[in-house]
Amino acid sequence: MKQSILIICLSFMSLSNCAQKKRPIKGETEFQRELNAEYKDASTSPLKDKDRKQFKGLDFFKFDSTYVVKAILKRTPNSEWFHMKTTTDRVSKERVYGVLHFELKGKKHQLNIYQGKDLMTKEGFEDYLFLPFLDETNGLESYGGGRYIDAKIPEGDTLIIDFNKAYNPYCAYNDKYSCPIVPRINYLKTRVEAGVMGFEKG
Repeated sequence: MKQSILIICLSFMSLSNCAQKKRPIKGETEFQRELNAEYKDASTSPLKDKDRKQFKGLDFFKFDSTYVVKAILKRTPNSEWFHMKTTTDRVSKERVYGVLHFELKGKKHQLNIYQGKDLMTKEGFEDYLFLPFLDETNGLESYGGGRYIDAKIPEGDTLIIDFNKAYNPYCAYNDKYSCPIVPRINYLKTRVEAGVMGFEKG
C-alpha cells in the first residue's frame, strides 16, 4: 500500500514538474507567441545561453491597430546594387526595391524597402523584402540601432506595413551576429510605439 502511494506521489510530482517546464508561451498576438517560442528554443534562439535559460518572453509594445498602415509602393526597377554596412566588416549587397509612401497618425512618411541580392536566390526567399527603420523610441523604449520588418513583394502597388511586427536585429541580444545597419534615410521622425521593445542583457 505504502509503495503504491509512493509511486502515485512520484508520478504526480513528475507531472507537476513537466507542467511547470511546459509553461504556455507568452504573447498576446500570434506574432509575439511565435517570436517568443523561437527565442526560447536553443536551436533557433539568438540569445546567449545565460539569457535564454532565464528567458520568460520579450517585451512588446501593446498591439495597436493604428500602426497597421496601407502604403503605396513606388518601385525603383533601375536602382543599383550597393553594399549595406553591417555591425561587422561584412557587407550585404542590397538594392532599393521601392519607396513606400504612407500616413501614420495623420502624418505622411516614406521608407525605402530593400531587396538582398544573395537572399533572393535562396529557396523560399525569392520574393522577400527587407524594411529596416529608425524612430524616436530608439535608445529609450526600443533598441538603439533600430528595428526590422519582413515583407514580401506584392502583386499590386500597395503593401501593408504592420509595425506591430517590428523586431530587433539579433545584435540587440548577442554581439556575435552581423546585422545590417539601418540606413539613415529610413529614419521616421515620430515615435513608433509598436513591436518589440528593448532588451536587457544578463
